[in-house]
Amino acid sequence: MMRVFFFSMALLMIGSLYGQKGLYESSRFDELSSSHHELAIIPFFTSLKLDKPNSKEEAKRLEEAEGYAVQDALETYFGRGEKKKKFSVDFQNTKNTNAILAQNKITYANIDTYTIKELSKILKVDGIISGNLDLNIQLSKGVPSEFNILDYFLGDANYGRIGIKISDGHTGKLLWKYENEITKKSGKNTNDLIDKMMKKMTRKFPYDKERQKTKKSKNS
Repeated sequence: MMRVFFFSMALLMIGSLYGQKGLYESSRFDELSSSHHELAIIPFFTSLKLDKPNSKEEAKRLEEAEGYAVQDALETYFGRGEKKKKFSVDFQNTKNTNAILAQNKITYANIDTYTIKELSKILKVDGIISGNLDLNIQLSKGVPSEFNILDYFLGDANYGRIGIKISDGHTGKLLWKYENEITKKSGKNTNDLIDKMMKKMTRKFPYDKERQKTKKSKNS
């Protein structure tokens, strides 16, 4: 039994090394975000590499679907019930965001040709939440159901990476960024992934009211 215990602990330690997270916050975050009231979430840029080859048109369609799925999942997380009160900013309704983009002939295919400053001005928001997805599965359809206990502890069965960025609309500067691997432990689908990931980021998400109170008390 002791051998099993120590082996399990070793696997957990190894797993933690495999699951290292990258977190960045600009030293100017407080200065640049002091007047922020509303942020827009845009579809995430996706690179999808599946085992089964797809036509270029189908691959683009699937990548776009995954990018919009993350946009929806983030809006769901930020806007769910009492969670709204946890944040010091509002988040623009994504249907409005996408409608305004469409009215300005901005599509998933060309949105990357616009700067953060341009998008913020068009959307009339103070900042932009954007990001990148690198996937080898259709996360929105759910992760494979096959379960391997060794994969779970080691964090193997790597399905890709996700990166979330917050940029200031006035200057276009990157304010905050979080990156993490996507594995079996990350979540069973896009909504589950975002929910688990953001819960882990409690008190690290820069617009969390409690986090801001703690920072102010330390600086006072």
